[in-house]
Formats: sequence, C-alpha cells, structure tokens
Amino acid sequence: MTAAVRLPFLVAPPRHLFFTGKGGVGKTSLACACAVELADRGHRVLIVSTDPASNLDAVLEVRLSNTPTEVPGVPALLAMNIDPDAAARAYRERALAPYRGVLPDDELTRMEEQLLGACTVEVAAFDEFAALLGRESVANVDHIVFDTAPTGHTLRLLQLPAAWTAFLAASTSEASCLGPLAGLKTQQSRYEEAMAALVDADRTILVLVTRPERVALLEAERTRTELRALGITNQHLVINGVFRAADRADPLALAVEARAQSALAQIPRELAALPSAEVPLRGYNVVGLAAVRDFLQGSQHGAAPPDGLSAWRDELARVWTLGRLADDLAQEQGLITVMGKGGVGKTTVAAAIAVELASRGNQVHLTTTDPAEHLAETLQANVPGLRVSRIDPVEEALHYREHALATRGAGLDAPARAVLEEDLRSPCYDELAVFQAFSRIVVGARKELVVLDTAPTGHTLLLLETAELYHRKMVGAGRSNRLARAVTPLMRLRDPHYTNVLIVTLPETTPVLEAAALQDDLRRAEIEPFAWVINASLAAARPRDPILVQRAAAEVAQIRRVCDQLAGRVAVIPFQAEEPVGPALLRRLTGVW
Repeated sequence: MTAAVRLPFLVAPPRHLFFTGKGGVGKTSLACACAVELADRGHRVLIVSTDPASNLDAVLEVRLSNTPTEVPGVPALLAMNIDPDAAARAYRERALAPYRGVLPDDELTRMEEQLLGACTVEVAAFDEFAALLGRESVANVDHIVFDTAPTGHTLRLLQLPAAWTAFLAASTSEASCLGPLAGLKTQQSRYEEAMAALVDADRTILVLVTRPERVALLEAERTRTELRALGITNQHLVINGVFRAADRADPLALAVEARAQSALAQIPRELAALPSAEVPLRGYNVVGLAAVRDFLQGSQHGAAPPDGLSAWRDELARVWTLGRLADDLAQEQGLITVMGKGGVGKTTVAAAIAVELASRGNQVHLTTTDPAEHLAETLQANVPGLRVSRIDPVEEALHYREHALATRGAGLDAPARAVLEEDLRSPCYDELAVFQAFSRIVVGARKELVVLDTAPTGHTLLLLETAELYHRKMVGAGRSNRLARAVTPLMRLRDPHYTNVLIVTLPETTPVLEAAALQDDLRRAEIEPFAWVINASLAAARPRDPILVQRAAAEVAQIRRVCDQLAGRVAVIPFQAEEPVGPALLRRLTGVW
C-alpha cells in the first residue's frame, strides 16, 4: 500500500474538467478515477469521451452510447461516448434535409459527396462536444469530465470554435466545404459559447496528463503552449506512472527509475511551473471499478505472481523478434506503413526498421505524417542509405492555397477571386493539403523503399477516409476510361505486394483493444495488416522488481490474445533499459533477446 494521491484540482473542482495529453499516458485512467472519486463524494458527474478510439467502455466495464448511461456501482456517475461517425451522419442529414425535393438529384449528390470529407466528421463531433459546454447543458449534473482524444485531435477541436467563428463572420458566399453556410451560421453562437467556457477558469480546468518520459513531456509542453495561445490558462499537470524501484538489486528496475528521473530533471521550465501532482506506476491495468478506485488510493490491487517468469515463457517462444520481421520486409521498393494509437512507440518502431533495412544496404526513405513529429529526436544522427523527411501540415496547407490561387484564380475578376480566397481560408483545406502530400509518398514507393511513420490512429483513419473519397471520385460513374483505370493511393494501400502495414501496440488491455479496432477499420477499407508489433514488453525484459513483475505477468493474456486471435505474425520488442534513441540503440531493438 502506497500513499493516496492528492490532486489539487479536486479540492474545489469547476464544472468542466478536461483531461488531455499524448496518447498512452493514462488520460482515461485518470479521468475515470477523478470522475469516480467526485461521484463517491456525492457529486453528480458525467464523464464523456471525445476520442474516436474511446475505451471508456473497457475501463468502466459498461456498454456506452452517445447518450448518458448510468455506471453500475457508482450511483452518481453517468458516462457517454461521442461517436464521430454517428454525429457526422446526423450532421449531414441536418444539412441536406432542407434541400431534398428542392434541388436536382445531381446537385444533392454533389453536396453529399462534399460532406463526406474528414473535417465534416470533426465539426460534427464538435457540435456534440460544444453542446455539453453550454451553461444549460446536462442540468442535472455538477461536473462534466472530458476524456479527450489524442493531443493533435483535441487541439483541432479546441481551435475550431475560433477558426470557424472567424470564417463564418467574414463569409459572403452561399456554400462551403461543410455544406450550406446558412446551416453553419445557426451554430455560430454555440461555437462562441463553447470557446467562452473553455477559457473561463471558473468553469473549466485543463489537466495535462503525461508520463516521466522525454518525448511525452515535450508533447505536454507543446500542448501547454498551444492551449495558452487559445486563452486556456487554467492548466494543471499530472505526471502518471512515476516508478521507484523496490528491488535495488534489479538492474532493469534501476534503469527504469533512472530514465524517469532523467526525463523529469529536464522538464521544461514553464511546464514545471504549473500546479502538479505525481501518480506512481501501478502494477495492474486500470480496468474495472475496483482498479479505478485503487488508482488514486494507493492500493497495488493484487500481488506479483509467485511463479516468477515461468508464466509467460511459453508465450514468448511463439513470437518473432523485430529483426526477423525486418527479414520479410527487406526489398528494393514498396511501402511499409507503421500504424497505431499515439504513445505506443510507432516512431521508434518505424525508425528502428528503417535503420535496420538501411544497414543491410537498402536505400530507405523514412517519413512521417504525424503533426507531433518526433523522428529527429529519435534518430539524432544521419544514417548511410537513409533519407528522412516530414509532411509538415502548416507548410503543406500554405503550398496548397498558393497553388490553388495560382491555378484556379488565374483570369478571375476581383469579386470571383475574393470568393475563392474566402473558400480557401476554410480549415477543411488543411486536411486536403496533408492528404495530397500523403498520396505523393504512397505513389513514390514505386521507386524506393518507404517507411511511413503515420500519425495517431484517429488522424491516420481520416487520411484513409479521404483516400476512399478520392478513390470514389476517380472511378465513379460517368468518368472516362482513363480515369477508371487510374491506380489510386487507396488501391496501392490495398495491394499486399506494394504495401505492408504494421500495427504497433503495447501489451496492455486498452492499447490492444484500440489496435484491434484499428485492424477492423483497415479491413473495412480492404487493407490487411502484414504483422503486429508489441512494443516495450516487460515480460520479454524479465524484471525482478515486484511492481514490474506484476505488470509483466499482466501482459501474458494480451500477448496470448494477439497471437491466438488477432495476428498471423507477431513481433515483440523488450522494454529497453536505455531510451532507444540514436542509430546504435535503435538497432538493438531488432536484435535477438
């Protein structure tokens, strides 16, 4: 039993508690623990997820929908998920309904196609989110706890009120990439009120959740800066998973502790100045109400298994090393795309594979579509045979708008050019610009071996949805034979001789659930993953410290589930005593263990 965690923001909590941070840092665990603690005090609480890959259901062990549902065992707690796809369907219907029977069918089809874009999903989800921030929303609750999406998606949501308010206020045209502007303008007051709630310190607190890891702390600092620029200054910091070795004779435990302390010693000054708290590393997965309550109370929720390492030796004998996986990926050209939820180590795995393949004499292009790119921090040096690039969303959007003005704006008179410039200010074009760059990378793999470190799952799926829309436009009815024969980016992603998809996860309940959901989404798009990579396995590292042994034992069921039910090829990477940065340490990930 360790001491209970005291969180300063729960002393006099505001109505809205917003938990955000890099994927995999424990936002859902902390949000659920805080919601349950407030409810146990007698407060009426609603916890809601805005994450497209929500795992509230798994943690609270209750089936949720887009309406508040009572959580058994916590009488004062309600929970719900905002389903972006369902919200988008409802949004499209609201936008199109007034025009059915009024406009010709071909015009309605064009409008419906326009509303299939990725940012329609974002704005539709934000509509649901914004309604919960209204002063009169959910009048029968005292607090609303938001378990947000991964950082990049959250910031996109938070920026939308200001961006769309400015766009709508200046707009004079009849339509936008989100459909008729008349429908959008009716929601302008909702956007303004949502932003007012977010910046009001008496109504909202923003909790930055991170881990004692260098990259996670840098991401938290970036989030702090961007939120402050939006006027959201009532911020707190929670550092989750802080480890202190109990077995001082276990070199792995000492290395884990040293890595954490080194990262905390380098925390950015402004981030360190926030009101903060630390949550110790727990030896168990936070699933079920007993574990949720124990998370802040200090209980270890079970003990380490008595049989030491024997419980998982058979499981580990079934899996591959990353080096063996690289053997099957070595080729002269083609695309290797590394996917998964943020925080599972996609960038590290992508970099390790790229460095290994380059060391074997391959010419490799390593690139990323992740807005929170960490390739430079991971590689830290040039590698012979390895070319590195990045799709910068800001630069791509700028180039896209400049090109559109130069081509579509040529010969327009002043009023028509003003309408075009107004349309291009829409945030929708940011996603289109990134998609064009993504498509160039996919097509470029015809001539070179490309390793693509993708963005966190939600953003990756938005790109795939855009690819699907592009595909439909290219091969749709009425197109020329030349266009019908065109090979689209989606076709190349579906081709197993061209593209190998790796799904990266951690050996924990929630990351495996989210990776399985990603695989389902990929299969719906007719993309079959090549292999799974289970990263940072304590079981494979063979610890002796009781907390680490307990966590390692909990991995067995997840490794077994991946091997038996989810993947034909499975590679496991042991947890590393040293942070895997730089070519030498990255190559260790592909070695024998």
